Amino acid sequence: MKNWSMNNVESLSDKTIVVTGANAGLGYETTLALAKKEAKVVMACRNASKAEKAKQEILKKAPKAKLEIMTLDLSSLKSVRAFANNFLKTHKRLDVLVNNAGVMIPPYSATEDNLELQMAANYFGHFVLTGLLLDVLNNTAGARIVMLSSKAHESGNIDFDNLNSEKSYSKMGAYSQSKLACLMHAQELNRRLLVAGSKIIAVAAHPGASNTDLARHTPKALYYILYPIIPLFTHKPENAVLPQLMAALDTDVQGGDYFGPTGFGDMKGKPGKVTAKPHAYIESVAKKLFDVSEKLTAFSYKF
Repeated sequence: MKNWSMNNVESLSDKTIVVTGANAGLGYETTLALAKKEAKVVMACRNASKAEKAKQEILKKAPKAKLEIMTLDLSSLKSVRAFANNFLKTHKRLDVLVNNAGVMIPPYSATEDNLELQMAANYFGHFVLTGLLLDVLNNTAGARIVMLSSKAHESGNIDFDNLNSEKSYSKMGAYSQSKLACLMHAQELNRRLLVAGSKIIAVAAHPGASNTDLARHTPKALYYILYPIIPLFTHKPENAVLPQLMAALDTDVQGGDYFGPTGFGDMKGKPGKVTAKPHAYIESVAKKLFDVSEKLTAFSYKF
């Protein structure tokens, strides 16, 4: 829909939506917007106390919000499996899975699954989570999967010889690769869902540029140098989440679509359909990434 906004969205009182990383930044704003439309939102968060604090803040702004906190650490595949098991035991429907959570440019670390942290939290964790929830998504009419990408995908490269920084580590390189992987996963997953005859659609979105806690690892000297001009090329988190909300809720969405701000440089502005860089559409790379991801996570999709 052209000129889409949350004002166009009717009550979501019959919808159940999972938002990963729901207690801060874009996840918080996404949860707040959905809660105001009466959706039942499962706040999938790593830190339960921070999630509870966010929940109470949202309830002050939306007193009738239907919010449920469930612990999820996307950097741990054990935690991902536990979350999925708990969700499937207690919920019979899932209308939208918003794979929002992520980390950006931290110092190098490997997870308990021997995966580089950014690839694990941003991509591999969501890869497995999505696969584990396919059955309940398939049982929900009109279900959607939204993968959060980034403009950083533009400089990203899927390096199969260094996928988890086995040979060398670049903070921004690993982040860009993880966000390119999220975008390519949405497209490859959508193709495989179509082949399987599933009615689920998978899409991707990016927020443009927004000053959130995600950038906490940015060097302080650089941050203070850029601080005076940050407002010129960023928009507030409540506006930055509109592309992913559009991807989740707009009635005109089709599988494989990509959403983002449509203003200058795709960094800010009204949400709409956007086009990724050409290398994000290479099907052979997306297919290989999917297959390699199944092997690295020891998890196989069952369509």
